[in-house]
Amino acid sequence: MKKVLIITYYWPPCGGSGVQRWLKFTKYLAKKNYYCIIYTPSNPESPVIDNSLLKDIPQNNYEVIKTEIFEPYKLYRFFTNKNKSEKITTSFLSENSDNKKLSLKEKISRWIRGNFFIPDARMFWIKPSVKYLSDYLKKNKIDIIITTGPPHSMHLIGLGIKKKHPNIKWIADFRDPWTNIDFINDLHLTTFALKKHAQLEKEVVCTADKIVTVSYTLTNELQALCPHNNNNFHTITNGFDNDDFELIAHSQKKQTNQFIITYAGLLPPNRNPFILWKALAELSEKKLLNKEIKIQLIGKSDVSVWNTIKDNNIAHLVEKIDYLPHSEVIKKQADADALLLLINRAPNSKGILTGKLFEYLASNKPIIAIGPTDGDAAKIIKESNAGFIIDYDDIESMKQTLLTIINTPTVTNNSAIQKFSREALTNDLIKLIES
Repeated sequence: MKKVLIITYYWPPCGGSGVQRWLKFTKYLAKKNYYCIIYTPSNPESPVIDNSLLKDIPQNNYEVIKTEIFEPYKLYRFFTNKNKSEKITTSFLSENSDNKKLSLKEKISRWIRGNFFIPDARMFWIKPSVKYLSDYLKKNKIDIIITTGPPHSMHLIGLGIKKKHPNIKWIADFRDPWTNIDFINDLHLTTFALKKHAQLEKEVVCTADKIVTVSYTLTNELQALCPHNNNNFHTITNGFDNDDFELIAHSQKKQTNQFIITYAGLLPPNRNPFILWKALAELSEKKLLNKEIKIQLIGKSDVSVWNTIKDNNIAHLVEKIDYLPHSEVIKKQADADALLLLINRAPNSKGILTGKLFEYLASNKPIIAIGPTDGDAAKIIKESNAGFIIDYDDIESMKQTLLTIINTPTVTNNSAIQKFSREALTNDLIKLIES
């Protein structure tokens, strides 16, 4: 039985998208007779708690080891006058104030975050973790270590261990870009800080034995950092777990006169679907829709999104639902008539392949996606015949899509998507572990 040490900041009961990828990998690795050891903080700063994810933690072939982490969020809360209980988000999402009117303290805190906490606020966990795990490796046989980021401090832990134990195999998994992350400009990095980020990113990418990313574009971007390196670069996308959908597969959809379009996830300013709000306003005003529309937003939304909704006089069409456990989100998606996928409007938008896409595919509901029509997400939607991909500014296509999808019953076929099941993706991971 091979032992796999997985270094991750996010682990249940932490909720959100960051935890699910390696929770699901661990679930199926353990089933396939790999012994998984999770290394994670004992006191993480988690945006949300989701106890429904605990069911996926393996009962066998599994253990978790934790050490305490110091994070500067207490100082941040004090400096910005935030409540002690207020959760810190990582996407510059503000529910209560306009992001364009940041206070001086907020501006200063962002600058400090980007230029002093490199690569991120978890940097203080790197040295203690390298020491702790190096001692652990001397007493325990581990066949492979896997780091997953962000936070990219996890990769620097892996780098430190690799330097001390050069013979151990290391896979670095990138769930998001590093220097090409969509909010990099919001950090207002100095030239020195940007160079430092780039230097660390390249050192990780060129030192790890294998690099795995969640999208084809991101794999190509990282591979370009080490063109003469013998590293293997691989794409293993996010996916869906068939077990999550078994209970609702044969359930009856709730009967309603409304046509429900559901979006699940954070909705920061750079995902604000301007053309959707404008198209709905125009179609509603002209009474071109033959059904009552309800847009269901599940999760935290930036105040700028709500300002846009109000400006278009369609607030009565939008229902806001705060964070729900993952199991409840699955049910909401099952009750929807269509699912809304929003891709960040950012320089790296073509390579954004959100995990939500794959759960949308498994829900077997038509997808309305707003993003680059030649990006990675668009490719999968088209190949799966799963819905519509509309460019950020193409309001005419948005109106036509809404008319088509609302006025004409649409059925999708998910027979071609099983390659994105969590179990199938774990098989792909095992090939890398064994190679």
